[in-house]
Amino acid sequence: MVTAKALKKTHVLEHFCSKGSHQDIRKDTNMDISTEKIAEMVKRVILEMDNTPKAQAGGIPIGVSNRHIHLSQADLETLFGKGYELTKFKDLSQPGQYACKELLTIVGPSMRPIENVRVLGPVRKSSQVEISATDSYVLKVKPPVRESGNIKDSAPIRIIGPKGIVELDEGCIIANRHIHMSPYEAEEFGLKDGDYVDIDVNGKRRTRWFDVQVRVHKDFRLEMHVDTDDANSVGIGNGFIVNIVK
Repeated sequence: MVTAKALKKTHVLEHFCSKGSHQDIRKDTNMDISTEKIAEMVKRVILEMDNTPKAQAGGIPIGVSNRHIHLSQADLETLFGKGYELTKFKDLSQPGQYACKELLTIVGPSMRPIENVRVLGPVRKSSQVEISATDSYVLKVKPPVRESGNIKDSAPIRIIGPKGIVELDEGCIIANRHIHMSPYEAEEFGLKDGDYVDIDVNGKRRTRWFDVQVRVHKDFRLEMHVDTDDANSVGIGNGFIVNIVK
């Protein structure tokens, strides 16, 4: 059985040869090819093969994030019953992250519920509810704009499930605009984890977003995340290409 990884390696080698890189090697009079030279050749070939917008035009694809919930195992069991496990609905763009079939209701001081809020997996250490500013007006909560996972002293929220209710004293936030990158992609952009950049959005309603956080991890895939308020305000959707201001 041929794996996807094996096929990718085969395609890289075929592309490597078709681009004439083997001729470059033969032209080396000593046939003494350093590791660094081989790495540079392979790096160039991979960049040429990469069909992502970033490789083609220096851009970053947008991923629009709707309201959602992350749950701890304890809260998951309170809402759905002891021993309950999340049911995967579909994979998300970031490796290892997925949307679940489970849908919940959230309620704030207004007592006006927002229903069918999707749970994302896998489970986390602490539960967290990510909403938009528009949602906050409906719920009458005052969530801070934060990096995902930073919930200390954030807004309280109530989560209602089929088997129980979870009252979070903190955990409701509006996620900040941020860009996911692998270490390799960060190197190509000349950035590192924790940097902040400005982003030009050249759509129907041109704008510039300031102080966008860069998040770098080996499991990340290049994508900028914004919420529905951000996306709707400038008339863009998933896959739209934005650019870092140089």
